[in-house]
Amino acid sequence: MKDCWCWLVLGVAVLTAVPGRAAEPARVLLVTGVDYPGHQWRETGPVLQRILAADPRLDVRRVEDPHFLDSAALIHYAVVVLHFQNWEVSAPGVAARENLRRHVERGGGLLSVHFACGAWHGEWPEFQNLLGRVWHGAGPDRPQHDPRGPFTVRIVDSTHPITRGLHDFATDDELYTCLTGTAPIHLLAEAQSRVDGKKHPMAFAREYGQGRVFVTTLGHDVRALTNSSVPQLLRQACAWAARQPE
Repeated sequence: MKDCWCWLVLGVAVLTAVPGRAAEPARVLLVTGVDYPGHQWRETGPVLQRILAADPRLDVRRVEDPHFLDSAALIHYAVVVLHFQNWEVSAPGVAARENLRRHVERGGGLLSVHFACGAWHGEWPEFQNLLGRVWHGAGPDRPQHDPRGPFTVRIVDSTHPITRGLHDFATDDELYTCLTGTAPIHLLAEAQSRVDGKKHPMAFAREYGQGRVFVTTLGHDVRALTNSSVPQLLRQACAWAARQPE
């Protein structure tokens, strides 16, 4: 057809360039099902799904088993959203890791929300390269975050598609101070710790291979996920990772 052409992305035929037709919703896989006991994934998982699904550009499926990442079905999703941390249980193994790595490297999107940056407990070194920054573990001399409370999230780059239309906003959450990594990142938002006085990334983006990656440490619980500009930030990040039109 003259005005219609198709290509294959991650094993899924995507129709585009049809005048007057909206882009097909991107298929999004939200992976949850286990976390640190202080994180109530049974409450936050469905809420996160509803937040993302409120964007008509996104078709969101939720699975409550991180070992779904072992499945070859991963190729059918444009974006994978990580919302789990394998606290005191086995992490998804070698097959899952390679599936996820290849998914992003070959052009897929990846989102990491809150404590998902601590998945694999350092057992998978490439995870740090994939996200750009990860949770480095806790200890007496290495606090994970400020005490839960109010703070201001400052938008560092308001021109990026993820943060476009957003302004500095107040939230009530855990301000993570524990990320580590040296890979290049595009800082989008930050906040200043009340404890150490330093500024820490709250949201950032990067590319890995041909894929797009977004990480935010915001989202401790339902109140934090639904507070202020956080839902808009998450939706725009997911649409950006899926390469959906603005």
